[in-house]
Amino acid sequence: MSVLLEVRDVAKYFGGVRALDGVSLAVPEGGLVGLIGPNGSGKTTLFNVITGFYMPDRGSIFFKEGNDFVRVDGLNPNEVFKKGIVRTFQIPRLFSSLTVFENLLVTPIGQRGESPLLALFRGSWSEQERGLARRAVELLKRFDMLQYVNSKISELSAAHIKMLETIRGLMTPAKLYLLDEPTAGVDYSMARELFNYVKRLRDEHGLTFFVIEHRLEILMDYVDYVYVLHNGKLLAEGKPQEVTTEPKVIEAYIGV
Repeated sequence: MSVLLEVRDVAKYFGGVRALDGVSLAVPEGGLVGLIGPNGSGKTTLFNVITGFYMPDRGSIFFKEGNDFVRVDGLNPNEVFKKGIVRTFQIPRLFSSLTVFENLLVTPIGQRGESPLLALFRGSWSEQERGLARRAVELLKRFDMLQYVNSKISELSAAHIKMLETIRGLMTPAKLYLLDEPTAGVDYSMARELFNYVKRLRDEHGLTFFVIEHRLEILMDYVDYVYVLHNGKLLAEGKPQEVTTEPKVIEAYIGV
């Protein structure tokens, strides 16, 4: 598989803390790749650097665009999003004043009805809007959340809020999805259903996923390849069965 995202020698410092310290890795097109490590190892910081929320202090990030690679480090989050990189957040960032359905519909970019000029001509955007509505309903059905379609965010449980954050990311036709702990606080069966759906999207539509996940007993059943961060550095990488038996990975997790 060809490379879709390449991170080269990326570093990010916060004062004297080296949150990332020379991280290099690659995510292949059509891959389902895991990113693991103990708390504070730099996983979410790496996602924040890739998606433009933090500027790297060193290094570069390349993303495949057509047949070429373009640098995305230094772009703001909106520009990274337009390149085709979508991320979810460990702590969901939803619009609390909107319903579940409305939160899903505001996510996709390029909606013709948002244009001040085209908004006057319903025929130019109504079919697109109906298509987005159908996709939102399909996703809510998939994750057994259709009953909450008209609920406000304040009416949802923490687990359903977390699930909605991931569903919202899937509303956008991106090339690369960065999922930050998508199953945190979600019950076991729902977590499995989420990963089953992610794997099906990868297999049937060639989408690419890079996933931070602490629930290793679930993650390792689905990913093709795993990177392990520890103290801001890349500690190990390989296939799931290789990583889970690596002594230095075991030591980093359990301290023995």
